[in-house]
Amino acid sequence: MSSKAPEAFRTISEVSKDLSLPQHVLRFWETKFVQIKPIKRGGGRRYYRPEDVLLLRGIKSLLYNDGYTIRGVQKVIKEIGTKKLLNIQTKNNVFTENQINNNNSPNQEFFSKHSINETKRKKLMNVLNDLMLLKNKLDNK
Repeated sequence: MSSKAPEAFRTISEVSKDLSLPQHVLRFWETKFVQIKPIKRGGGRRYYRPEDVLLLRGIKSLLYNDGYTIRGVQKVIKEIGTKKLLNIQTKNNVFTENQINNNNSPNQEFFSKHSINETKRKKLMNVLNDLMLLKNKLDNK
């Protein structure tokens, strides 16, 4: 992240760089996830709150790491709420680890029911790694 204070608002370009996502993807996600509400100033400039950035990071993780669809992520948010998603994301990193450390969690059943199996996850991670290698090769040209 940039050298701004953690509680500072971020522009779309800063968030885009931080999350390694194109700006148009962030704008698209704003249309699909009503929970993402950047403040818009004069000329339509977007300023993301720290909570928005955390939510975007969680959404990215579910979509890119865990193989969820947009509809699947919407369902996760609807069923457990954004605050619980943020807490789980920051505390346990549950989506990338594909496990829940707290056995008493009321959401454990939900995640075990909606998670992809380890074989599919490994295949997706291999594809992601291949794509990242190709991207690095293209960037270095």
